[in-house]
Amino acid sequence: MFPYLTTERLQLRPLSIDDAQEIYLLRSDEKHNEFIDRPRATSLDDAKAFINKIEKLLSEGISYFWVVSFKNGAELIGTLTLWNFDKERNTAEIGYELLPAYYGKGIMTEALPAVLEFAFNTLKLSKIEAWTHENNVRSSALLLKFGFTRDAEAEKNRPEDVTDIIFSKKAGE
Repeated sequence: MFPYLTTERLQLRPLSIDDAQEIYLLRSDEKHNEFIDRPRATSLDDAKAFINKIEKLLSEGISYFWVVSFKNGAELIGTLTLWNFDKERNTAEIGYELLPAYYGKGIMTEALPAVLEFAFNTLKLSKIEAWTHENNVRSSALLLKFGFTRDAEAEKNRPEDVTDIIFSKKAGE
């Protein structure tokens, strides 16, 4: 059963094919993708293929992927994901994105704690990592606000061609 999460203004729900238009916007918007190293969506079919991929990962229990929307509407305004689970270390990576129209409105400041609570209290993870582009000041500030710290040890082990800053947060911090 997929874990629905709620906050004061938001609902975090599963992704569906009905979200294809907004996923396309997220994955094709030049401003939004400035700090994300991934192929850009060039069509609605690309967005649908991504949704199908996520649904497969969810069905296999490999990741969690939430659509962030306002409680009074179902339209996707952002996403949050827990993925890249390491069972031996009891860790996962967190990722998030928001449509540019919703930047600076406190959406991730409200949504992120719900996912962190789920990760630490329900999944009982011991640590969560977040990789962000070295120039993505907004993302770094969000992570610092919620007690993430720069993880020099993890950065030593990242691939040589990756310059992302790695933050982490341990359970109970």
